[in-house]
Amino acid sequence: MKKIILIGMLYVSAIGFSQQKMISKSGKITFEGSVPSFEEVKATNSSVTFVLNPATGEIASLALMKGFRFKVALMEEHFNENYVESDQYPKATFKGKIEGFDLNSLAANPKDFTIKGKLELHGKSKDITTTARISKSASGISITSDFSVNASDFNIAIPSLVKSKVSNKINIQIDAVLK
Repeated sequence: MKKIILIGMLYVSAIGFSQQKMISKSGKITFEGSVPSFEEVKATNSSVTFVLNPATGEIASLALMKGFRFKVALMEEHFNENYVESDQYPKATFKGKIEGFDLNSLAANPKDFTIKGKLELHGKSKDITTTARISKSASGISITSDFSVNASDFNIAIPSLVKSKVSNKINIQIDAVLK
């Protein structure tokens, strides 16, 4: 009986090790909600975690909301306290799948892939479909993507006082190298 349990445990361990995940803890997300003729509303978080299972194409990311940095400190304070309420909703997550992903087909020239998944932010979830440019180099797998979301889809209210200065449409850029 002990031999059967030991063999079973070794088998499960082998399966677990064969599905090695690729990780980045220094991925970058930049978002912009600027409108023409007003001050730039833009922030970057350079400590975003990305995880890719190359065998299945499943991808996930985690961004701490207090990690976003603005040019103007007051904007950062308003972002955390009034818009995304970082103390109550400290993170944004994405879980999805890269359609048709094949690690062996990647090269130095970026290839376009469709990513479908769920973005969770401010306690709300939204299905996201975007195109990502993915390439392979000596430093790892590079993933870049651009897409837009509406702040209102995540119950992020823009006060009427600044509605003309901050866009409801938020443009998001992602850049990560996974190893």
